[in-house]
Amino acid sequence: MLFKPKTYRDSFSKERFQSFVVTYKESDLWIGMNADSYKEEMETLALETVKSLADALEQYMAEEPFFKKSLKPCPVSENAPQAAQQMAAAAEKAGVGPTAAWSGTFSEQVGKALLENFSIQELVVENDGDCFLKLQSALVLPIFAGESPLSGMAGLEIQAAQTPLGICTSAGTSGTSRSFGKADAVLIACKDAALADALATGLGNLIKKPADVEKVLNRAERMEEIISAVLICDDQIGIRGEFELNILG
Repeated sequence: MLFKPKTYRDSFSKERFQSFVVTYKESDLWIGMNADSYKEEMETLALETVKSLADALEQYMAEEPFFKKSLKPCPVSENAPQAAQQMAAAAEKAGVGPTAAWSGTFSEQVGKALLENFSIQELVVENDGDCFLKLQSALVLPIFAGESPLSGMAGLEIQAAQTPLGICTSAGTSGTSRSFGKADAVLIACKDAALADALATGLGNLIKKPADVEKVLNRAERMEEIISAVLICDDQIGIRGEFELNILG
């Protein structure tokens, strides 16, 4: 999750993306696409998808409350909804509880539903700061990092050829992320948005001080699922992977 996700939405170009917002219970998704692709029916499908995901997970967690409460990976039952299975699989790889992959899972599931049912050239689905993207040209995503002096000073340039993908951020010093670390931002890009979400939390948990940035980056570099990683703690920043940082004016 990113710091102040509603403010983060303002960074998407209104010239490039026509957008709408879908809200249901605790979910609040910003969905943007190129104007030529937009159809009013997209809003209905997005809302129906969010409702289906949320209601299925709510029912499952009522039957299996440990799934919601666990801070560690936990198995799911055979009748678990597909979203719960995706979250549990991501959590297993990241060493965190399954709900750490919640926002990324919703972003990806809604994004895939839209891409499967409509012809869309460019799409961004942002949920509590965690994003699923399909692009036609490069997009620079600004990195907000709480009280770090580096917050908002740089952006990650996402290459269209790598999309669709998920980009998720966890923070231990700001925002709504549940983190046991002290990182101001841990941004992870993966093909699987649920995994990006879970790994952002898992790696963020390991950063207790600025000196930890380098060793956690080295750990991220060994994970083949990670396309790119950016870690910020106080005045320390590190990057690994295929995307470049752009200095923002």
